[in-house]
Amino acid sequence: MAEITVQDLTKIYQDERIHDQVMAVDHVSFTCNDGEFMVLLGPSGCGKTSTLRMIAGLEEISAGKVFIGKTLVNDLAPADQNVAMAFENYALYPPLTVRENVVFPLKARGMPKVEIQNKLREVVDVLDIGDILDRRPAELSGGQQQRVSLGRCIIRDADVYLMDEPLSHLDSELRLRTRGELKRIHELNKRTVIYVTHDQVEALALADRIAVMDNGVLQQIGAPAQVYEHPINLFVAGFIGEPPMNFINGTISTAEGTHIFSSFDYDLNIQLPESLMVSARGWEKKKLVLGIRPHHTHMVHEKEFAQRSGKVVIYESLGEEGVLEVEVEGCPLTILTEPELRLKPRETVGVSVDWENAILFDEESGYSLNSNGD
Repeated sequence: MAEITVQDLTKIYQDERIHDQVMAVDHVSFTCNDGEFMVLLGPSGCGKTSTLRMIAGLEEISAGKVFIGKTLVNDLAPADQNVAMAFENYALYPPLTVRENVVFPLKARGMPKVEIQNKLREVVDVLDIGDILDRRPAELSGGQQQRVSLGRCIIRDADVYLMDEPLSHLDSELRLRTRGELKRIHELNKRTVIYVTHDQVEALALADRIAVMDNGVLQQIGAPAQVYEHPINLFVAGFIGEPPMNFINGTISTAEGTHIFSSFDYDLNIQLPESLMVSARGWEKKKLVLGIRPHHTHMVHEKEFAQRSGKVVIYESLGEEGVLEVEVEGCPLTILTEPELRLKPRETVGVSVDWENAILFDEESGYSLNSNGD
């Protein structure tokens, strides 16, 4: 079993600049199932890399436990675990060629030369490094070094693969292709992977489950569709999704059997569907935040079908889609559209919103009204 269990994992650093301790990882607990591809996702400084390094045995654990299978690995050196690692800082051996760096873990384990060559060919094809095998790290670009570091990781027949931003220095085309290859490799061998990234598109594409972190705290863990469609709080809702979710601060009132969400900041009143009120009962008159994703907000060409009108603020055509910001009763909303529209600032357009897909959050706690705040 290569299941990874993390129990109340904590990391405290001594920050000499402020002469105080800093909680980098705050009692994080989760299980990465055997054969699962789990992504730790969050902004820079959220604690995801510290979490991974503690699992890898590269960082001292302040408190908590890490198990691989049933083995407690808190005090085990990385060499004593069957774990393969790829990190953003490459960690290549300068005197060795690319070929020697990639096959180093296999030679250290005494694998026969024929098997080493077979595995090397597989990695060379996946990462497109055949033309640099005889170069040394100092002769490589950052992207090339990162591919070599990743190759040294995936060439191993390990129980667990730990990866920290392994694609961050690749250009967009190579990153997309390598991401697809990582997904394909995982589908074939079903090894346990914990993968750290700040790129939510990368996380949504690769993960079986995503663990979202912020300020050292695990915010939510779930399948990509779950954390995207049912974010537990405002942080997750705003961090995942491109363009980000639209947020409107306001309160709910009832009048003549209808439920009205009234914005605090704009002259915007929205009649909410009954389905949304199931979670909002008892929250009338309290400070709430209404969230709606841009792909549930539409520009309507036939204005007789529009719910409201809006004024164009800015429009960007991004190839396969367009991103439009409009003001509706003064409230800015981001809308996904088709590309190559001819829209001018302050032009009036029709707007329609799928309010049944909106999410209500408690402004004070930040939690979705559908969650219990745990």
